[in-house]
Amino acid sequence: MTISPLQKARYEYEPKLPGMLRKGVANIAVKEGEPTQSVADQEAIKALFPNTYGKNEITFVEGESTAKPEKQVVGVILSGGQAPGGHNVISGLYDALKAVNPENVLLGFKGGPSGLIEDDFVEFDDAFINEYRNTGGFDIIGSGRTKLETEEQFNIVADVAKKHGMNAIVIIGGDDSNTNAAVLAEYMAAHNTGVQVIGAPKTIDGDLKNDDIEASFGFDTATKTYAELIGNIERDANSAKKYWHFIKVMGRSASHVALEAALQTQPNICLISEEVAAKKMSLSEIADYIADSVEKRAANGDNFGVAIIPEGVVEFVPEFSALIAEINELLAGSKADDFNALPTWKDKYEFIKNGLTKESFEVFDILPENIQQQLFLERDPHGNVQVSLIESEKLFSALVANKLKERREKGTYTGKFNPLHHFFGYEGRCAFPSNFDADYCYSLGYNAALLIQNGFTGYLSKIANLSKPAAEWVAGGMPITKMMNIERRHGEDKPVIKKALVELEGAPFKFFEANRDKWAEETCFLYPGAIQYYGPEEVCDLTTRTLALEQE
Repeated sequence: MTISPLQKARYEYEPKLPGMLRKGVANIAVKEGEPTQSVADQEAIKALFPNTYGKNEITFVEGESTAKPEKQVVGVILSGGQAPGGHNVISGLYDALKAVNPENVLLGFKGGPSGLIEDDFVEFDDAFINEYRNTGGFDIIGSGRTKLETEEQFNIVADVAKKHGMNAIVIIGGDDSNTNAAVLAEYMAAHNTGVQVIGAPKTIDGDLKNDDIEASFGFDTATKTYAELIGNIERDANSAKKYWHFIKVMGRSASHVALEAALQTQPNICLISEEVAAKKMSLSEIADYIADSVEKRAANGDNFGVAIIPEGVVEFVPEFSALIAEINELLAGSKADDFNALPTWKDKYEFIKNGLTKESFEVFDILPENIQQQLFLERDPHGNVQVSLIESEKLFSALVANKLKERREKGTYTGKFNPLHHFFGYEGRCAFPSNFDADYCYSLGYNAALLIQNGFTGYLSKIANLSKPAAEWVAGGMPITKMMNIERRHGEDKPVIKKALVELEGAPFKFFEANRDKWAEETCFLYPGAIQYYGPEEVCDLTTRTLALEQE
């Protein structure tokens, strides 16, 4: 296999473990904390998880291990979208299992949860693992979005585990995947299978986060990758001085990625979806907000700028959410076939006009035609609009262009507006993990093995004190049920891990809020450059601005 010079060099990188995990597995003991309860809906969650609810938080401390080094067979899956560092979670898990007992076995199930269902796996050995250390992607075993939710699925997984003598399963995933991990752990405990289930917090979106989980893995690398690209565009914009760049970044349900990228690059505009919702901003108000920056900068002779747009911002605009809800009803069931059978967009437009309320049609009618049509592209499995397909960066640049046209007619705007569009998504999901993510992920995996060794189930691998050097990190575990609440999903009440949105009273947003007016009018761009693996510690081991501000 031909590999790049960087890949060859990253193979040699030795991830840093928390100080406690460097003591050797025989010298690591368990310190139990207080019993836990769910973040909300305590009685309901307790009733659903009678065997795994209310467990104590635990921390690993120096002391004689009481765990028995009996042979273990552990299965691991990667679940959901890719995030940098997943390979190192598996590497850390493998190394810790072998350190406990060289006879331990780690099975990697291919293609995510479906691999468990289909009993499709590979047994890891040193040579296999060594090819993937400190590399990006999930290609070591692949991933998938199959959900483990049904009794039938749980029965199959239990049978697969019994077939291979597995005593534990590690699920590496985001909020939905770890919700599934909690449910699976409860099933295994209720049926006395002897199979433990441990989760690891993954998502570049940053929304798997709380007082206990300071950061999901992959967020550091992804935001640094996006910030590098945005900084490059800022430099180009400041060089050419004739383009406004509208940049959409990943993060449908929360704006953590957009906020972190803004803190690293100081663009002229960054929309925060949570603020849009809190202020009940309309599309017109958002367009005016951006147009104000364009107009002020043009008055200074600066006909260029950069605007960051979160992927899911339109869902946070109340009038747009109402429009989407009406469209979902408009095309429910067989009505979608009637709509698709119409021969021209003109015919479809009349169908839409007649089917929407006056208020929603007024919103629909101000949208550019390409955006209107995107609202009627292929539906998701539940028959709903796929918001991720909407080119929100083009939507807002078009709305801003209309606002500027009006202002030009009034004589308040005399500049030039030439928009360009970008979407940064997949560029960050499989990047080589930063030193932070390489270290963090390896620690999460190593820690997961110790949780298994000490008999825990229904726990999330937890590494804390992340704003400090790795030697000062604290290793332990947290019951997944602590993160859960009841939410309405597809007409049913479901126990789910509560998504972490950007806190408008939190330090990262407050810092952004205090500086954004200056950034909007002046050119205050920062150019972070490429992720640095080698060089001064203040460059290569720098944490995200979000984490630094939160821990100040």
